[in-house]
Amino acid sequence: MDFYELMEVDLHNVVRVTQKITVESVKPQTERLNELQVQNNAGGYSYRIDDKTRLLRYLVLGSDGGTYYCGENMMKRENVACIDRLIIAGRGLEVVDCIYKVSIQGRSCKQNSVLYALAVCARSNDPHTKSSAYRVLPEVCRIPTHLFQFIKYCENESSGTGWGRAHKRAVCNWYKRYKNEPLKLAYLVTKYRNRNDWSHKDVLRLAHIKTPDDSVGFVVKYLVKGLKHAKMAENQEITDSDKEKVKKFLEAVEKANSCTDENVIIGLIDTFHLAREHVPTEMLNSPSVWQALIWKMPVTAMIRNLGKMSSLELLSEGTENEKKIVKKLTDREQLSSSKIHPFTILIAWNQYKKGHGDKGSLKWKVNHRVLKALDDAFHLSFSNVEPTGKRISLAIDVSGSMNCPVVGNASVTAREASAAMMMLTARVESDFEIVAFSRGLTKLNINSNDSLQSVISKCNQLYFSMTDCSLPITNAIEQSKSFDVFIIYTDSETYYGMTHPSEALVRYRQYMGVPDAKLIVVGMASNGFSIADPNDPFMMDVVGFDTAAPQAIENFINNGTL
Repeated sequence: MDFYELMEVDLHNVVRVTQKITVESVKPQTERLNELQVQNNAGGYSYRIDDKTRLLRYLVLGSDGGTYYCGENMMKRENVACIDRLIIAGRGLEVVDCIYKVSIQGRSCKQNSVLYALAVCARSNDPHTKSSAYRVLPEVCRIPTHLFQFIKYCENESSGTGWGRAHKRAVCNWYKRYKNEPLKLAYLVTKYRNRNDWSHKDVLRLAHIKTPDDSVGFVVKYLVKGLKHAKMAENQEITDSDKEKVKKFLEAVEKANSCTDENVIIGLIDTFHLAREHVPTEMLNSPSVWQALIWKMPVTAMIRNLGKMSSLELLSEGTENEKKIVKKLTDREQLSSSKIHPFTILIAWNQYKKGHGDKGSLKWKVNHRVLKALDDAFHLSFSNVEPTGKRISLAIDVSGSMNCPVVGNASVTAREASAAMMMLTARVESDFEIVAFSRGLTKLNINSNDSLQSVISKCNQLYFSMTDCSLPITNAIEQSKSFDVFIIYTDSETYYGMTHPSEALVRYRQYMGVPDAKLIVVGMASNGFSIADPNDPFMMDVVGFDTAAPQAIENFINNGTL
């Protein structure tokens, strides 16, 4: 009997009817559904995503750590190959534009993948791509750490030294762009002195920078030959007000580097707004020093040091410090301006709730108001979205392959990250059902008031097995449940089921009388596969942990477009 001849059967008998379908009427996921499908790393067949989508996945998720079926090195080569193919196809400027937008909009979980992609473009044989890559370098490499990382990747991509004319000019321009903000340059280069076996002194000498007679030139001379030489090179009393401010700041940094007096350090922090990196290591066990640092500390640094501050009992319940930190963490504008990525917050939340570091002997008493603020900060750090009012099935892949680290961080798995991402929709929408699936399917008793901790705990308690990404849809047919959209969080490494997910959605539309039922696949791994049919206008791929993902999901549900 043909599958579609069963449509006239009463929907309450769908379970009984579907059991009568002959094997010939469907194709298992281990067989190709059509010529567009390719074999994925698990052995099943999925759709291959286009190179532009693959580039976006790589930029947002990177490839650190690989997946359950595919090692890190293989994934990195595969993802970089997609950049090469786009450049060869004459789309190099599109690649650079995508890199630029992902970076400045704070959409990437880790800057490494963005910098690596930019280095590939800078080392391209296409002159337009190369020129464009170097043009956006100052805005993509926002701090010296990024610059050092980019230089390292460029050298790895080069057959020679890698220090050609365009490269030298771009590196010099990175320093010169602070002509109107010399104090900011002085702050950055002293906070981030060296990374990845590179220092400013090394970089400036190789770039052959010509030092102008201004505040930037003063900072360059300081970096190359030291403060004494920079002051001597002036040959007269400094009269420029900006240069005088820079000189005093650098004097304060030099004094802090060798300071052993707690009160002196605190005075320098208060006067010159020094950062933790400016303070000698032996002074960082002083509660008084941290108390001075707390009030001017940027959000990113504050989140990174919550454990340390708690260990020094600076975040006790009811204190002004606790109130200030909770207020900062729940301020959407501050989170946005700091460009802190949700994944960074998720890692911090995951670490802070443990009450101890993964390395060393650092321990602290967890402040539950701070922990709750981190939970809120995670959701606030994504794009603000409005409820769609649609009937939504939220489905989380909890199979074995989803137990691998996501974005190269061993403390957070793709399964846990999916649960966190799913709650973004659950907190906004009112009509939804949440299920978890692998070989079987389990309805999760989760509502919009659940915390990250309870959601992740419920997912981790489930039995993990082989992957059948069609289950959320076929189960909805069997249970006669009406949904407008299915949102599936997965790595698309599916192979176990007797029907392909895309085909299951086609049949769902017919059975349930919802001709425009949509499927949104949230990819949680930077591989080349998707279960969404690229030719179906009601199926869409979204990159997991892209800060723009919730907005893209909302637009697609409401308008059928990105």
